Amino acid sequence: MTHVTDTGTYLYAVTQESPSPGPEGLRGVAGTAVRTIVDEGLVAYVSTVPLDEFGAEPLRRSMENLEWLGETAGAHHNVVEEVAEQRPTAPVRLVTVYRGDDQVRELLHERHDDFLDVLAHIAGRREWGVKAYIDLSVTEAAPAKSAGGPGTAYLKKRQAGLRSREEAWRQAAARAEELHVTLSSVAAASHRHRAQDPELSGRKEPMILNGAYLVDGDRDEVFLRAVEKLRGEGVDVELTGPWAPYSFTDLEVRGDG
Repeated sequence: MTHVTDTGTYLYAVTQESPSPGPEGLRGVAGTAVRTIVDEGLVAYVSTVPLDEFGAEPLRRSMENLEWLGETAGAHHNVVEEVAEQRPTAPVRLVTVYRGDDQVRELLHERHDDFLDVLAHIAGRREWGVKAYIDLSVTEAAPAKSAGGPGTAYLKKRQAGLRSREEAWRQAAARAEELHVTLSSVAAASHRHRAQDPELSGRKEPMILNGAYLVDGDRDEVFLRAVEKLRGEGVDVELTGPWAPYSFTDLEVRGDG
């Protein structure tokens, strides 16, 4: 009689095998112990997880539970950061779950060269995040007196306001491009994520830049100075990091969900 396994293998990140020991005693998602799977010089950091919580159907429900999602994302991130503190690390997307260890070994075998390329690219580098917000409030100029009546005056005022807002957005787009180009010139690689709307950002000002920048360790100070110079002129800049290079290691690694 075939017995269907009730556990799966949760994958956090992949590194290259090293003579020095990696972090030990880590706890991952749902409080599970973190262990390693080694294959052809690559090391996968994984946990054994119950499929009644991490199987495809339970995950679809759980991903709508913000408390569960926050706890899981935090545990995933902590494992990745602990590993990345010691060696170049390719993080894997949240809740990537396989049916078992053999499938993870198969992944390491099939994507061996891809992982090596990514790990070589990010070695000695970390990711910084930069979000920029701009105040688009504009003062609408009073329209010139018109021979028309109140209706004509209203239409002209409305048209003037629309033109002002359009110009403000054009200037904001140009400013965002300027910020991104400047920071990209200091970084080894860069990526622009979609700007978040105010409900997600928690800011009333519109976000004009949501950028990720892969920076050499010996150029961190240069990058930070570049960020400081971009503050002001109606632009508020938020800096986060350094992080493991999530934005620069996407190999489209997917589990069985």
